[in-house]
Amino acid sequence: MAVDYKGRIGNLIRDARKHRGLTQAQLADLLSTSQSAINRIEKGHQNLSLEMLARIGEALDSEIVALGAGPTHLRVQGPTTLSGSIDVKTSKNAGVALLCASLLNRGRTTLRKVARIEEVNRLLEVLNSLGVQTRWIGNDGDLEIVPPKEFDLSQINEEAARRTRSVIMFLGPLLHRADAFELPYAGGCNLGTRTVEPHMTALRPFGLEVKATDGMYHAHVNKAVEPTRPIVLTERGDTVTENALMAAALHPGETIIRNASSNYMVQDLCFYLQKLGVQIEGVGTTTLRITGLETIDVDVDYAPSEDPIEAMSLLAAAIVTKSSITIKRVPIEFLEIELAVLEEMNFHYDRSEEYVARNGHTRLVDLHTKPSQLIAPLDKIHPMPFPGLNIDNLPFFAVIAAVAEGQTFLHDWVYENRAIYLTELTKLGGQVKLLDPHRVMIEGPTSFSGAELVCPPALRPAVVILLAMLASKGTSVLRSTYVIHRGYEDLAERLNTLGANIETFRDI
Repeated sequence: MAVDYKGRIGNLIRDARKHRGLTQAQLADLLSTSQSAINRIEKGHQNLSLEMLARIGEALDSEIVALGAGPTHLRVQGPTTLSGSIDVKTSKNAGVALLCASLLNRGRTTLRKVARIEEVNRLLEVLNSLGVQTRWIGNDGDLEIVPPKEFDLSQINEEAARRTRSVIMFLGPLLHRADAFELPYAGGCNLGTRTVEPHMTALRPFGLEVKATDGMYHAHVNKAVEPTRPIVLTERGDTVTENALMAAALHPGETIIRNASSNYMVQDLCFYLQKLGVQIEGVGTTTLRITGLETIDVDVDYAPSEDPIEAMSLLAAAIVTKSSITIKRVPIEFLEIELAVLEEMNFHYDRSEEYVARNGHTRLVDLHTKPSQLIAPLDKIHPMPFPGLNIDNLPFFAVIAAVAEGQTFLHDWVYENRAIYLTELTKLGGQVKLLDPHRVMIEGPTSFSGAELVCPPALRPAVVILLAMLASKGTSVLRSTYVIHRGYEDLAERLNTLGANIETFRDI
């Protein structure tokens, strides 16, 4: 049965107009059109552009088409050959850590070229609810953060906090600002249970105790407790290390953290803390020696480095579509293992001389990809904490392995069920066999063909599916892509600038 969309939309507009107490003539005046046109619209006898719908919605102060309310979907026409050049954007995970770390500083923090992604938007909503003033400056994603004299933790935006996992990184900065506070449970990717316990290993030495009940973290701080010996992290986690670093930054004494992550976002956090006046030795190693300050009150300007995971996403896009593109501003020290594995798989590329990122530390290069006939690697591919193959980059090897000749084993030992989502590639024609929740075997080469899929709930596997769709014959649809917007800014639009044909759409 055909749905009368025009009639339904017309009824919506009529109801919204009456709710505002406007006549058809008055609405026509607001829109610089005729009353007869409004009459036709309300009766469902008029085709409407999205722009006109948006204008009507604005005039009636009512979102007729709720852009952003319904789920967004992507329609991909393939197969694609990409060309041109693209800059890697700044790191999502560094941006998130720096937003949390800005709570340490009583002065103004200006962050340069922050990734404008959903995870950042949610964190800004949480910060704003605590009384922090934030504003975007210019069009480059520069962000100014000014904290209040005192945080009002009772006003925290619970809905936004529950939609981000990063809120757990408020524990480190806030334990110096309040004796007792509550934070809503973190949400984020559906990757199995990731408990608060590793964070407690890092933060108990500063007097923090957390009970998790009723969807809240209930935190209590004993100010008399301070670290008396090195803090040894039981897992070399990025966010755990960041929490420990932020707690140490406002502890006026020396804190030693062993088995610390030395990953890219941790290094960016260290460089930012050094700008705040915190002394840190051992950046880039697994032992950090921090001399903190009683209070931090400085106006600081910091530019986080580029995102190695986005660089890997773009690299994978070029590889699976057998395309020649130039990827600029690649943080090479965080992609060296990945590139070494790709070289073993017969991937060909050129790289520029190294240059330094805006943070003054991170080494960057430009990569120029060449169409290559890949072969499966002899050994299994598995991630390790930095300087190993990045845990977030492992899923991209699933779609790369699918276009390589032979059998590739992937071992995703970190997450409880992320590997399962990689089997979705079979719906596009891939041969992906799940051996157990952590291991998959992929047989290539694959001739991908278009299909309609619902987006997996985990960020990187979702992007892997999208990249396979670029290489698929015909039309593909990826439904409910919010998870991609959590971690990537305008990914579809940016792939389109390289020649992809990806259309964003919504169901009415």
